[in-house]
Amino acid sequence: MTASARPRPSTTRRRASIATVTASVALLSACAAQPASTPMSGVESSTEDLDAPWSIAFHDDVPLVSERDTARVLEIAEDGEAREVGVIDGASPGGEGGLLGLAVYDGELYTYFTADGENRVERRAIVGEAGALSLGSATTVLDGIPAAGNHNGGRIAFGPDGMLYVTTGDAGDRDSAQDLDALSGKILRLTPEGEVPSDNPFHESPVYSYGHRNPQGIAWDAEGTMYASEFGQDTWDELNIIEPGGDYGWPEVEGMADDGEHVDPVQQWRPDQASPSGIAVTASEIVIANLRGERLRVVPLDDLTSGTELFVGELGRLRDVVVGPDGTLWVLTNNTDGRGSPRSGDDRILRLADD
Repeated sequence: MTASARPRPSTTRRRASIATVTASVALLSACAAQPASTPMSGVESSTEDLDAPWSIAFHDDVPLVSERDTARVLEIAEDGEAREVGVIDGASPGGEGGLLGLAVYDGELYTYFTADGENRVERRAIVGEAGALSLGSATTVLDGIPAAGNHNGGRIAFGPDGMLYVTTGDAGDRDSAQDLDALSGKILRLTPEGEVPSDNPFHESPVYSYGHRNPQGIAWDAEGTMYASEFGQDTWDELNIIEPGGDYGWPEVEGMADDGEHVDPVQQWRPDQASPSGIAVTASEIVIANLRGERLRVVPLDDLTSGTELFVGELGRLRDVVVGPDGTLWVLTNNTDGRGSPRSGDDRILRLADD
């Protein structure tokens, strides 16, 4: 692995049993060509033939998946079968835009999508039981997020504080990432209803951190530390610890500046070895799905300067990784998005169990 990293003050962390996921994941590389329904020593390739999938979120124990270009939300049955829950009206796919991130909170599905001339976050009630889910009418949470053919951000997640976090790209307007009055190039923090929390770092502003180019992964560890993955331009992609009010440097800085003015990443990689999208945090590791780098990267929480690379070139582009309710890792491939080389069965969901 070619990487550069700055040490972080060490903390003592409890190693959980899921730390063995590295060994389990490695098994899948040799088994990826097996039939999708065949479990392989705790590793299972389940759902196949998805169309440019982008995000996975769980409604209780039911996985929901977004498809970028069809704007469909799918529910995945225990046997891996995908069923349409609904289509997000108003989504306008194009380039990197379309139906992107999903999050579930208090029985509602939150969606981040590209509409005509903007990116928008909406919420809808999830209706019915597993196998027959549907969506209620839409309520706008946040609109007016700048959109473009690329750099749309798009990841949404609820933090341990119960607040909604939204990643936005610079939408091709580099300087907007430094403009605190712009929603682009930011990580935003909102109440579930879309209001600005009173304890946000900038008064009456949804901006939580700024100076981002195109962040597409956010997750938290058990201590509440927030991590984000970010696409750089030509030099460095980043893994960041997100601090409220932090300036992450774009467009003045790409990667580590060590200038005392910007928050440096804890690890950085060349784009052809990374292009990180979704991330997940287990009890002991950060797991990062990479697109152009075609690999799953595992970074131990007790040493953020190191890491292990898995699947390199084996599965193609990887868009998202999440921890399921039972501790299983779910990985989403992304070879049908127009930039990959689809193989038989693409795109698919891989389930990596800890056994």
